[in-house]
Amino acid sequence: MASQTTGSWWNDRLPIRAAWRSQLTNYPAPKNFNFWYFFGSLLLLVLATQLASGVFLAIHYQPNPDLAYWSVLLTMMRDTHWGWLIRYIHTTGATAFFVLLYLHMYRGIMYGSYKRPRELVWIFGVTIYLVLSAESVLGYLLPWGQMSYWGSTAVMNFATAIPGIGNDIATWLRGSFVVGLPTLNRFFVFHVFLIPFVLIAVILLHMIALHQVGSNNPDGIEIHDHRGKSGWPVDAVPFQPYFTVKDSVGVGVFLLIFFWFVFFAPQGGGVLIDKLNYTPANPIQTPPDIHPLWYFLPYYAVLRGIPEKFYGVLAFAFVFVMLFALPLLDRNPIRSIRYRSALYKLNVVVLPLVFVWMGFIASGSATEQNMVYGMHVTEVLYCTFWFLPYFNKPRPRWVTVAWFVVFEALIWLIDFWMFATHAHGWPLMVRTTWIPALYVAIVMLSALAWPRLAHDAPRLPERLTAGGLLH
Repeated sequence: MASQTTGSWWNDRLPIRAAWRSQLTNYPAPKNFNFWYFFGSLLLLVLATQLASGVFLAIHYQPNPDLAYWSVLLTMMRDTHWGWLIRYIHTTGATAFFVLLYLHMYRGIMYGSYKRPRELVWIFGVTIYLVLSAESVLGYLLPWGQMSYWGSTAVMNFATAIPGIGNDIATWLRGSFVVGLPTLNRFFVFHVFLIPFVLIAVILLHMIALHQVGSNNPDGIEIHDHRGKSGWPVDAVPFQPYFTVKDSVGVGVFLLIFFWFVFFAPQGGGVLIDKLNYTPANPIQTPPDIHPLWYFLPYYAVLRGIPEKFYGVLAFAFVFVMLFALPLLDRNPIRSIRYRSALYKLNVVVLPLVFVWMGFIASGSATEQNMVYGMHVTEVLYCTFWFLPYFNKPRPRWVTVAWFVVFEALIWLIDFWMFATHAHGWPLMVRTTWIPALYVAIVMLSALAWPRLAHDAPRLPERLTAGGLLH
């Protein structure tokens, strides 16, 4: 009796039971969740892992240029019990975070999870991506290795491209005119104390917005439109225990892969931890090739492909603008890729392939050929977003011709502008401009020759379908 009274006392003042029931045990989840819906829960697992491991690393870290490198390589890795394990969990977790986030965002794109009424869910999700990117950039400097130092220096220099106030912003971020003690202290404080709280706050907003409107599903059908006599959606099951059990399978598979890297390949062949970071930072010796972490390489291709720093930063920022604007670009009432046109499906498949291609180009040396290839593949990335309004509804032939002419003209105008600035040679530009031009021709000429390829499914199912593991 006393325990019941105590429980009631707590629940009257802090309704934990009610929150547990409404947000977990009684939360209606679409019953056809598939493989792609593992990644949200895995992201929460990795977040908890990163916060816990980061606390232990911060205890032994010394934010001083003379001590930072050795506090990582000696104090953490050799002198602290299990310090090597905690550090490798943290570095591998950073990579896992972005892998899972990219997959989670791509699932949202495939199934139209950014469309009404989930626009805020998507906007908060992209904001999480931005905040997490800032957290990663800030943490990259802390080991004070050679690549960390020069990579952070390059990032600071991009801020100088902002007209008028760029130099002041860069100086404020560094706390000096060069990357040094003030920079290391600021980055440490931001990485450990400020950004994690911002990240947690935005994640909470993301989850609140999601639970307010309900989860999307692979069919893109609103489950709340079909309710039984009790008011429960007929195509939904309680999240607990059905999907907590299902997610535990995904967690098990993920942990096997995760700890394989932690124990057997923590450096990832120089991908997870750059080989140059096993050399202390040397401000007077610039590495022959400065590059960011692998999950930022596609954006590095954008910045490196446009020699004018201001326009490069503008093109980089516009990628995030397009992500935020996705609910405005794609206003087709059909959500799921299952029922969209064949050419739309092609466009969605090309998007991650181009993103990976950009990363591969940026991982190479900074030759003129790689820069030009990076610029033209970036144009394809832009086209995948700019094509979305075309697929909003069936288009007459003259509209398709107009889109084709305008896109091809834009590509050639950009190339001519790059040549006019004497950034790249015209023969090289002509030899590589076929990349975006060919993609535009494939999509638009296919729509002209076979109009059915641009038509969505004529009918949508009224109830959820089983689908498949991946589809």
